This record gives sequence, structure tokens and C-alpha cells, in this order.
Amino acid sequence: MKNFLFTISFLLIPAAQGADVAGVKIDDKTRVGSSELVLNGAGLRKRAFFQVYAAGLYLAEKKTLEAEAIAAAGPKRVAMHMLRDVDADQLSGALADGIKDNHSEAEAKALEPRVKQLAAIMAEMKEAKKGMRITLDWLPAAGTQVTVEGRPAGAPIAGEDFYRALLRIWLGYNPVQADLKKALLGEKP
Repeated sequence: MKNFLFTISFLLIPAAQGADVAGVKIDDKTRVGSSELVLNGAGLRKRAFFQVYAAGLYLAEKKTLEAEAIAAAGPKRVAMHMLRDVDADQLSGALADGIKDNHSEAEAKALEPRVKQLAAIMAEMKEAKKGMRITLDWLPAAGTQVTVEGRPAGAPIAGEDFYRALLRIWLGYNPVQADLKKALLGEKP
């Protein structure tokens, strides 16, 4: 009977919830607008030997191929949990570089006004502090909404092409970090 109760109690314990990346708990689900999204994958952004942020990618349903994740319909979220202080100019510069690295010169030029809008939003923040949570949400009716600690920062940035450009920073043919790309696509290290 004791073994039976242990087995039943073990089965009632929920499966592993979310992920733990460098000590940061990344939830297995989140809500963007009125949609519930699932954690597609999570990983660690490093620069040299520094841990910069823990990231999670949320989609309506899990995708293992970068093209499918980028093209997925509906709301999406990239959540960044800062693991060190980063100047806002450095953060927006890194995002802009990631877009340039994954697009032709003409495509990057077309995105430039919206990249500048993102940089202005980041500049208002001044610094991404250790422990801060920054999300980049795609809301189909509004655009790309940046939130800092759960509060909207700046006006939404128009165009799904812009959000897809952001996703290519991490999932594109020249990702900011290859092992982070794999982690966001749900691959285990």
C-alpha cells in the first residue's frame, strides 16, 4: 500500500515546470495579450566569459525549426532576465547588430527607422540592470511591445517583419550565439 501511495503521489506531481537558466526560473507558460504561450526553449546569452542574460522564447506551440518559429502565427515573446548591468546603448546596439548580421543590406536599411525606435525605447531605460526582466512581445493587433519589469516601455513598433527581424537575432542564419539558438529551439545541451 505504501508503494502504491508513493507511486500515485509521484504521478500527481506536475512535470518539470519551465527551465532554470543560470539560477533564473523561466516559467513554462506565459500570457501575451489574451493568448497563453508555451516556453519553446530557454538558454544563456554569454559574452566572452560574462553571463549577460537568461532568455526564453514563447510561442503558441513548440517549434524545433528556426523558420517555423520565426514564421509562427499569433503572439510571441522573447523574455530576457538580465544577469549583469548593461548600458542601454550597448543593449540596443547589440540588437541592431544582430538584425544587420541576419539581413541583406537593403532589408536592414528598410528596418532602420524601427530599429531607431527600439533604440529610443532602450535609451529611456538608461541601463538594463542585473535582475531586470525585459520582454519583447509580438501583439498582432498592436506590434512589437517592449516591457520592462512588466510595464510597457514606449509605443508598440509596427510590422510583423520587424518582430521576425528581432527573432532572427537569436534564430537566424547568423545567430548571436549558436548554442543559445539551439536552446531557444528546445534542444538540450
